[in-house]
Amino acid sequence: MSGSVTLHSIKRIGEENKAFQSDGTRDCYNGIHKNTYMVSEDNPLDKKKKGKGNKSEKSNDKNEDVAIRVGFFELFRFASCSEIAMMIVGGISAMFHGAAQPCMLLVFGMMADTFILYDIEIQELKQGSNKTCFNNTIIWENGSLFYRDNETLRCGFLDIEHEMTNFAIYYAGIGAAVLVLGYFQICFWVTAAARQVQKIRKAYFRKVMRMEIGWFDCNSVGELNSRMSDDINKINDAIADQVGIFIQRFTTFIAGFLLGFVSGWKLTLVIVAVSPLIGIGAALMALFVAKLTGRELQAYATAGAVADEVLSSVRTVAAFGAEKKEVKRYDKNLVSAQRWGIRKGMIMGFFTGYMWFIIFLCYALAFWYGSSLVIEEEEYSPGNLLQVFFGVLVAAINLGQASPCLEAFATGRGAAGSIFATIDKTPQIDCMSEEGYKLDKVKGDIEFHNVSFNYPSRPEVKILDSLNMYIKAGETTAFVGPSGAGKSTAVQLIQRFYDPMEGMVTLDGHDIRSLNIQWLRSLIGIVEQEPVLFATTIAENIRYGRENVTMEDITEATKEANAYNFIMDLPQKFDTLVGEGGGQMSGGQKQRIAIARALVRKPRILLLDMATSALDNESEAIVQEALDKARMGRTTISIAHRLSTVKNADVIIGFEHGKAVERGTHEELLDRKGVYFTLVTLQSQGDKALNLKARQMAEKETIEVDEDASHDTLQPFRRGSYQSSLRASVRQRSKSQISNLLPDTTLSIAGDFSSGVRRPSEISAKSVKNKVTAEEDEHIEPAPVTRILKYNAPEWPYMLVGALGASVNGAVNPLYALLFSQILGTFSLPDEDEQKRQINGVCLLFVIIGVVSLFTQFLQGYTFAKSGECLTRRLRKIGFQAMLGQEIGWFDDHHNSPGALTTRLATDASQVQGATGSQIGMIVNSLTNVGVAIVIAFYFSWKLSLVITCFLPFLALSGAFQSRMLTGFANQDKNAMEAAGRISSEALTNIRTIAGLAKEKKFVELYEEQLEAPYRAAIKKANVYGICFGFAQCIIFMSNAASYRFGGYLVATEGLHFSFVFRVISAIVTSGTALGRASSYTPDYAKAKISAARFFQLLDRIPKIDVYGDDGEKWKNFKGKIEFLDCKFTYPTRPDIQVLNGLSVSVKPGQTLAFVGSSGCGKSTSVQLLERFYDPDGGRVLIDGHDTRYVNVQFLRSQIGIVSQEPVLFDCSIADNIMYGDNTRKVTMDEVIAASMKAQLHKFVMDLPDKYDTNVGAQGSQLSRGQKQRIAIARAIVRDPKVLLLDEATSALDTESEKTVQAALDEARQGRTCIVIAHRLSTIQNSDVIAVMSRGIIIEKGNHDELMSIKGAYYKLVTTGAPIS
Repeated sequence: MSGSVTLHSIKRIGEENKAFQSDGTRDCYNGIHKNTYMVSEDNPLDKKKKGKGNKSEKSNDKNEDVAIRVGFFELFRFASCSEIAMMIVGGISAMFHGAAQPCMLLVFGMMADTFILYDIEIQELKQGSNKTCFNNTIIWENGSLFYRDNETLRCGFLDIEHEMTNFAIYYAGIGAAVLVLGYFQICFWVTAAARQVQKIRKAYFRKVMRMEIGWFDCNSVGELNSRMSDDINKINDAIADQVGIFIQRFTTFIAGFLLGFVSGWKLTLVIVAVSPLIGIGAALMALFVAKLTGRELQAYATAGAVADEVLSSVRTVAAFGAEKKEVKRYDKNLVSAQRWGIRKGMIMGFFTGYMWFIIFLCYALAFWYGSSLVIEEEEYSPGNLLQVFFGVLVAAINLGQASPCLEAFATGRGAAGSIFATIDKTPQIDCMSEEGYKLDKVKGDIEFHNVSFNYPSRPEVKILDSLNMYIKAGETTAFVGPSGAGKSTAVQLIQRFYDPMEGMVTLDGHDIRSLNIQWLRSLIGIVEQEPVLFATTIAENIRYGRENVTMEDITEATKEANAYNFIMDLPQKFDTLVGEGGGQMSGGQKQRIAIARALVRKPRILLLDMATSALDNESEAIVQEALDKARMGRTTISIAHRLSTVKNADVIIGFEHGKAVERGTHEELLDRKGVYFTLVTLQSQGDKALNLKARQMAEKETIEVDEDASHDTLQPFRRGSYQSSLRASVRQRSKSQISNLLPDTTLSIAGDFSSGVRRPSEISAKSVKNKVTAEEDEHIEPAPVTRILKYNAPEWPYMLVGALGASVNGAVNPLYALLFSQILGTFSLPDEDEQKRQINGVCLLFVIIGVVSLFTQFLQGYTFAKSGECLTRRLRKIGFQAMLGQEIGWFDDHHNSPGALTTRLATDASQVQGATGSQIGMIVNSLTNVGVAIVIAFYFSWKLSLVITCFLPFLALSGAFQSRMLTGFANQDKNAMEAAGRISSEALTNIRTIAGLAKEKKFVELYEEQLEAPYRAAIKKANVYGICFGFAQCIIFMSNAASYRFGGYLVATEGLHFSFVFRVISAIVTSGTALGRASSYTPDYAKAKISAARFFQLLDRIPKIDVYGDDGEKWKNFKGKIEFLDCKFTYPTRPDIQVLNGLSVSVKPGQTLAFVGSSGCGKSTSVQLLERFYDPDGGRVLIDGHDTRYVNVQFLRSQIGIVSQEPVLFDCSIADNIMYGDNTRKVTMDEVIAASMKAQLHKFVMDLPDKYDTNVGAQGSQLSRGQKQRIAIARAIVRDPKVLLLDEATSALDTESEKTVQAALDEARQGRTCIVIAHRLSTIQNSDVIAVMSRGIIIEKGNHDELMSIKGAYYKLVTTGAPIS
């Protein structure tokens, strides 16, 4: 489905929407290649063909993209000769290393034979006490020869101690070789990989930075960032130690089978015949587990979506008192996740049991059949039997362990596909190329000749349609027109971010495609609506404008940009850090720094793309003045929605549907009554009188008022006000979905509401950063395990049964050692029938252990899955409930952003399982294993046991190391890469700014510098890792050498039976590996305790405003009289900014109070105090004479209905959304219909196919602004509140919807106390009381006529028509 659409990023206001990205279009750019400079006018057919071919090209692309799988050896394409040599040496070492284990088995077989022969001789001499050994022959003590079956018996050849010394030397020799080989194998592979990966990273980043902007439209920044880190790490995993380990294991596999077939092919074939049963079991288990894990994740994803939706709109949830309802809804979704988790546990338990069952049956079969070959057919010696059996076993185990390596290779090849494809791609517009002309003299005439263009990510939407226009050098040209008409696109074509599909853009008559691109961009300065600053100092940010500028130039540029004064007021002046994305600066300050950066370039051409739209009035005036200075004597192109910025342009060009439809000065265009005229007249009431004089007066007046506003833009995201937090959350969640709903702000030329809009990329960068800091800030004491187990208490019977099962499973390994040595011992029995009887008995025991193990493994799997999943669900539910019970101020803290909280619910709760659930099973299992083994060992020979126990710590270490190695060392590298990751992320997020400044090379250099440290660390680590690996591998050979040598001594001097030597050694060795396994769980355990502590911290926090409690005042006849008495307030997250400074105002029941004032003066804050989202720091809020602090929260909120500027709807049906208004009872359908009739909504709903059951989509994305607004009104009406709060309820609507919604609101206000906040005067005029606010206090109040007659602030606002905020 090459055409499927993924929503991609929010539409920036006033810019064409590049929000749709077709997921098939890797190569989604079919413009003119960079060497074709001229466009042939005479052959339009070619172009048509080109356009048509595009679709099929696209679909082919898709197929190729899926099919790209790099061949394994192609992964090494960056290897130099020295690296190839290293890999060859490493590979050869790995092969020899792999052969070590089969060699050890050869020695082992010979040793077993020696022991058995010695034992037979000893037994012979013991039988009948009067035999002795003389001249290597057994004789009776009277000197006559001893005959058995007419043969004399030899004796005394075996000096057991001498033999054992030889075997010990063999063992130690193999061990020493393994130490060296292991080191070479790992060190060389890891070093070679580190070098290659370093080259891949550099090549990839360099290529990405060269790509044209169109390519970035088709590849999301997040995806590229994760490719830079994860995908390249995957390549590293595929070409590093895993290759060596794979070669080693594969060699062991082959050598083991060879040993088996050479020593005894019959037995080998019998064992091989049964092994498919194990393979089938393993395959089925993997299949089921993958399937069930998928289901479980799916189920949790839906629950996570609920949590995310609720936490993102927590203010709405609180306002409508729906906390308990939401907890229920969340819990309902957790049930299915829990069910799948339990099923997964059952299946894993069953298959693990099945595998053990088959393995023990194999043991029984092999020993039974093998012993018959030894005893009856006498084809094998007992040593051969051991060599064959263990040869095949070791081969099988190593084959199994080689498979994770194959997985790493496969993922590496998959990851390399996209990385190498990008590295091999040639950019259509190569920003680092040296080609192209540089003109000696530039005038600055720009002309568009028949330019047609569509964005590569949306080839079906035509943005520019044979656009012709001429921009004269030295003049200021303004582009106006509705959103989507192609204004910003034209600007981007001038910067050559894209090439036109047809036609050409010329500079002084030269096609810009023939000019050198770096040189062309150096002529252009650009100031955007949302200027991007880099996370460094102010001076450095300005330096990005031009290489090697002096401090004088910078100062000069800042003066021109009106930025000098505010910079000098900062404590560190030019060395002030601006923060991530410029977050420490206010909007106006960022804008002015960006202007200085543009001016320091001394540009010939200045592009202003909505440069002041995101500012409040005061900052706008300052920035506008800076821009007016900057325009002098340059070719300037300005895109703006506010008339004040457009009027003074020399030429205004009106755009419509991708064409320039009119051109002229302000007066000429007004006379023409075209596009421009409609834009001007469409402004709301009062704007027609926008004469500059009055406006300047109003500005002088409101400069004091606006001081706050400029502070406020400091953190446009963290305004505590209702709507902005909703806006923020809406934006964070569905950047893409609302892109098609954001109304075109062209109409609100004056009142621009875009001030809060941040670029999604900035948001994501911020939230990522927040996550990081959140982790750093918290140093938490790990939680006590007892408290974790308390939450698991209801499942104690399961855990008890599970622990029993686990302890039985743990005893299996040492019992195996017991039985195996028992079989060895039978081979030295003189009586054949006795031998057979004993062997059959042991084989039967093997079968019994297999059956028991099948049952107990299943028990362990099921019971612990059940208890673990129940705990996870319980914790998630309790955690979610605790989150919703916190006061709103808690959610303002960036550590508690919806994203962070949802992650915390998802990960912390499941990590707590690391201290309970299946982990308990594993630990019990390991402990019983060790316990039983030690009992067996010390019972049969305490001396030998002590010797081996000395090696235990080393064995345990090597076991732990083994398990660490299987997971690979990737995690440590990831941290080292963070600094480089930050640079790449900043570069890719702001790629347009970097391209505009032509600073790609600078970022490539910065990135490569940051790669040095992790690279050096990786090389150093290769050596350490190599030594550890070699040591871990050789220790087992060394311990064997010592133990068997000492065993031989004990057999010779103390008459210990040789089978006890094998019994003790194998018992302890198995327990050592079990210890290692147990120690590998400790990290999970530690993580679990930290996660639990974080959870308990949340549960133990006592919210400042208690939502769930029943205490607090309630009263019967609620009237709705509201008084604010001298309220003072600051937001908890910004204690330095006083929002309310003693607000006093009252409103009688049934009256309407309107708040008017500039942004940041505290209008919305007062509404939030009334809802009791916060409590005032000083003063009181009274309702019907009761202080809100002592009123029951649920009761208070149940009397209040709210309609806000950005209404939050939930992802369910229209009826459900309206019923959300009252969560204390079941709302009937009749009430819903009655409410929607009052809200002017009923007619529209009845026209929908599903009527009231229509789903509104996430955040209401399926509906228009006006429809959402009316649902929100119906929701407030269903509540039948005594107090109605309207916070900017119509500001975001177009004129048509506004009328409908306004009528619905007037209907809703009947008979209720109402507080209105609005920017449009028409909505306020008929209020009973109008309060004009400034800096958190009220400066005038009265009704419309009274305030007009005073001729104060309100009068000025009305007469100048300036937007109120």
